[in-house]
Parts: sequence; C-alpha cells; structure tokens
Amino acid sequence: MSTQDGPDREQVLDWVERVAAFVSAEWGLAPITGRVLGWLMACDPPAQTASEIADAIGASRASLTTNMHLLTSIKLIRRFRKPGERNVYYQIEDDAWSKVIRQKLAAFTAFDELAAEGLRLGWTDEAQTRRIESARTAIAGLAKVLDQAAD
Repeated sequence: MSTQDGPDREQVLDWVERVAAFVSAEWGLAPITGRVLGWLMACDPPAQTASEIADAIGASRASLTTNMHLLTSIKLIRRFRKPGERNVYYQIEDDAWSKVIRQKLAAFTAFDELAAEGLRLGWTDEAQTRRIESARTAIAGLAKVLDQAAD
C-alpha cells in the first residue's frame, strides 16, 4: 500500500473496516467480503494476490478463498494472471458498482412485472390493491430518478 500523498495504512484499514461493517449490515454479507471489497478499492497496486489481500486485511487464506469465489462469481472482482507469472491476481472491476446497480434494477424490474401480474388477479379489496400499487409506484419513482440521473 503506497502512502505517498495519501492516507496512512492505519487510516485505510479503518476505512476498510467501515466498508466491512456496511456490507455486513446492509447487504447481509460476511464482514470479510466487505474487507476484500474495501481493500481492493483502495490498494496500490490495484491488482493483488490472495496472500497480499489476506495479509492486508488480517484474514486467513482459507476464509478468503470462499469470499473471493463469491466476489468473482458476481463479477465485482476479476481473477487473472499476468503474462509470464504463476500468481493469480484479483482486482476490483472498473464498472463493479454499475454492475451492482444494474443487477438490483433488473430485480426491481422483475418485481414490478410480478406486481403488475398481481394487480390483474381481480382484487375486490382496495387495501390489497393499494399495497401492490404502492410497490409499483415506488419502483417507478426509482426508475424516474435513475433516468434523470442518466440524462
């Protein structure tokens, strides 16, 4: 971790720990997953071996392996080898966060379609219809905000 012209290692690791707490509390993932994400967002050089990551965040290699598989399977980080080297490197994808957002939006879109299907069931109770419509309204509002942000 380079400390020239930037935060010292202790500050970075404190931030990484806050990322871990957020990922755990908000997304239900293991804290180590958040530590890996935080570290790969901040580390220098940006491509690191599993051993380098484990050393940096204080994780065992065994506990790191499962989380690296998870993060590569959801395409937040990529696994690769440098030409002529045997080491495997990991690096956060440049578009990792836009991928996360697109995945969440796809899920909301799918749920909106499910809610529309629910409205076609022919409810006689306005309260039931209102609750389903509320979900659709919230999803439409999110889509509108995102469309405005894209413009």
